[in-house]
Amino acid sequence: MLEHFAEELRLARTAADMSQNALAEALSYSPALVAKVETGARRPSLDFARRCDTVFGAAGRYERIQRRISRETVVPWFRDWVGVEQEATALRSFEPLCVPGLLQTEAYARALLSGGGLFASDEIEQQVTNRLDRQAALIRDRPPLLSVVIDEHVLRRRIGGPEVMREQLLQLVKLGKTLPRVRIQVVPLTAGSYAGLSGPFVLATSAAGDDVIYLEGQRHGQVIDRPEYVQQMVEVWESIRGEALSQQQSLDLIAEVAETWN
Repeated sequence: MLEHFAEELRLARTAADMSQNALAEALSYSPALVAKVETGARRPSLDFARRCDTVFGAAGRYERIQRRISRETVVPWFRDWVGVEQEATALRSFEPLCVPGLLQTEAYARALLSGGGLFASDEIEQQVTNRLDRQAALIRDRPPLLSVVIDEHVLRRRIGGPEVMREQLLQLVKLGKTLPRVRIQVVPLTAGSYAGLSGPFVLATSAAGDDVIYLEGQRHGQVIDRPEYVQQMVEVWESIRGEALSQQQSLDLIAEVAETWN
C-alpha cells in the first residue's frame, strides 16, 4: 500500500503537470518530504494524505490508502486494538506509567520510544507517525468520549527532558479544556496504595454498547471480551476513579507541575 500511495501521487502530479516543488508548495510540505513519499522512503501522514485529496480533488482516495498503510505498519499484536479503538464510542483509559498514546505530543512519543535503545530510528519514526495518526479520532465529526486517569507519577517522570515534559503537560491541559469529549483526571500521590497499581488498561465501548478490555505488555497486547473479566475491570476502573481528583483539580495540578519543568 505504501508503493501504491507513492505511485498514485506520482501519476496525479504528472497528470497535473506539477513539479515536486510546486506540489510541495500546494501541500505546505517540504519538497524533500514530497520526494521521499513519492519514492516510498517516507510514510505519508494522515494530514499529508488529506491535503493530497484536496489538491487533486481525489474525494478521499489518498486518505483511504493512508489508513490501509497505517494498518499494515502497526505491529501485528496491536492491529486488533487499533480497529476497536477507531470504532469505539467511548474509551476509558488508565495509565500509571506514562501519558496515554492518544494524548502524547510528537516529542514525548519520540522520547518515550527512544528510551532503552530498542528500536532503530526508522522504526521509531514509523511508530511516532502511527501514534499521531490515531489521535485524529479525537477531532473527527463524532469523536469517542475519552476518559483518562493517570497517576501523578506520570507528570513527574522525566521523559525526554524538561522542555518535552512541559510541552506535554501543557498539551494535556489544553486538550482537557478545549475538547468537550476528553476528560483527564489524576490520582494524586497521597492516594497511596490503590487498585490501579496493578497496571494500565483501556475499556472500549462499541456503538452496540458492548465493552472490551485492552491490556498491553512489553512486547504483546490482548483484547479481551469475556463478560466476567470485563465486569471485573469495570469495577477496577470505578475504584480508580474514586481515588482521582476532579477534572478541574486535575488540570490545575497538571498546569502547576508543568511550570516545574523549566
